[in-house]
Amino acid sequence: MSSGHAHAHNHGLSVADSSAITRRVTYYSVAVASILVAAKAYAWWASHSVAMLASMADSGLDLAASLITFFVVRYAATPPDEEHRFGHGKAEAFSSLIQAGLVFSSAALVGREAVMAMINPQPVHQGVLAMAVMGLSIVLTGLLITAQGRALKKTSSVAVSGDRAHYAADLASNLVALIGIAAVSATGILRFDAIAGLIIALWLVWGAIGVFREASVQLMDRELPEASRDRIRELVTADGRITSVHNLRTRASGPVIHIQLHADLDPDITLVAAHEAVVAAEERLLKAFPAADIIIHPDPRGKAEPHGGAFPETH
Repeated sequence: MSSGHAHAHNHGLSVADSSAITRRVTYYSVAVASILVAAKAYAWWASHSVAMLASMADSGLDLAASLITFFVVRYAATPPDEEHRFGHGKAEAFSSLIQAGLVFSSAALVGREAVMAMINPQPVHQGVLAMAVMGLSIVLTGLLITAQGRALKKTSSVAVSGDRAHYAADLASNLVALIGIAAVSATGILRFDAIAGLIIALWLVWGAIGVFREASVQLMDRELPEASRDRIRELVTADGRITSVHNLRTRASGPVIHIQLHADLDPDITLVAAHEAVVAAEERLLKAFPAADIIIHPDPRGKAEPHGGAFPETH
């Protein structure tokens, strides 16, 4: 006997409400990125600043990433179908791989321009305009991060969380670009601009590695952190009818986590009582892990032969 339940909403929200929040915050993300790409493109054209070029490339990357997130959030939230019985959550991980590739490409372009500018420094024009655009970028990015933070308090969207982390890194790169342009304007030392561009390129590479690592964790079905696994065991065995848990397997797939386990029960209780104990355990798990798909297999304590198919039983 096995029992399975899926729970798609987060923090007490309905599916519709949770989806509406994530959709709205992705609209903000695309809008902010579009404004910043346009403003920085004009500022780069007017100033010929390598730091501004680097920041513009970063914002262009943000726009591409935000558009990917915009569509992926909607696709990943679609219910399971006959061909995808575990849902579509891994679409978020695939989108992260695409984003990581875009980041690496952007970093290579910016790094090349920065090195060329180090060898042959060029004057920065319209320094005040460039600094004003960077200031606008910092303000809009800060407002977006605040909105994303509020959305994450109500939902558990991995895509929005990743997008927010990316924009948080942008705040640092924008500050570096602003400092570089200001240093050139104040000192007349042209290489400060190229140094700022090179720092941003290295920052992009570091960010791409982090995005790639996070995507690989989901695609390789890595277990949830041990603290989460301990919490699962604690919740399942909170009812005295379930004495222990074994063969616990967990993984994340976009906004959903999957939990599978075997639960030991008194071998003399009825099938109905065993079912009631399993359902109660699922309900306790769903309070702690709202976006969870759960399968619990009850075993008669001390009388169950090892089983489980291709994977050996574990604790």
